[in-house]
Amino acid sequence: MNAQTKIKRKNDELKFVCVGLDTDIKKIPQFILQEKDPIYFFNKKIIEATREHTAAYKINFAFYEVFGSYGFEMIRKTLEEIPDDILIIADAKRGDIGNTSEMYAKSIYEHFRFDSVTLNPYMGFDSLEPFINYKDKLNFILGLTSNPGANDIEKVELKDGRKIFQMVIDKILEWNRINNNCGIVFGATNSVELNQNISRMKNCFVLLPGAGKQGGSFEEIVKIFYAFQRKDFLVNMSRSIIYSNETTLFDKSAEEEIIKLNQQARFIYNN
Repeated sequence: MNAQTKIKRKNDELKFVCVGLDTDIKKIPQFILQEKDPIYFFNKKIIEATREHTAAYKINFAFYEVFGSYGFEMIRKTLEEIPDDILIIADAKRGDIGNTSEMYAKSIYEHFRFDSVTLNPYMGFDSLEPFINYKDKLNFILGLTSNPGANDIEKVELKDGRKIFQMVIDKILEWNRINNNCGIVFGATNSVELNQNISRMKNCFVLLPGAGKQGGSFEEIVKIFYAFQRKDFLVNMSRSIIYSNETTLFDKSAEEEIIKLNQQARFIYNN
């Protein structure tokens, strides 16, 4: 099953939550540190509790790379726990000169066998082409990010009136015509900006970070996509789900949180 089919099937079920496995050894419940592989144990429990309710999982490489080879082993073991019909995103923000990017693409898509990856478009098309050449994968390319530094470059206005992030979105639409496997990362912290730019993103799948603890509203995001009669999106939720409880009930709490979000989405689309 290709990446586009996986995400579409979950979206059609009105599942829009992407569980971010940004597993921080300093934030997981302290009792888990007694386990042999605490990161894997934590991830396994979160996946078991949420897999019936999530649309995707996103693994943030930074939280694993910091541990070197052990971290990469934790990625591998975590991937084995995720059902085949659920989209798995490598949050690695790759994008480099051609031959380097080709090796990155092989790592993500052939070695780890992810369905999807986040990419940085700053170096242009040739830095992304090796990823786009994997026709059955889905490449989420940074458009507008949710951090304060987005003002430094992404929101600078061009002579034609567009902002840089809008120019990037227009480029992503061009690149998407090649294999129809480009998505857009669009920060969820400002619903006004999303409302203003959703039409610009046309038929691309959208990954929205920044909801929950970062200030973005899951409900507002869903309402905007519903207003535009769209269901092709994922809202990444990390801390508000995986760290919602510090006791032995952390996994049960994660399940309850994602069920609440799904209920909100169903209410919006069915009423």
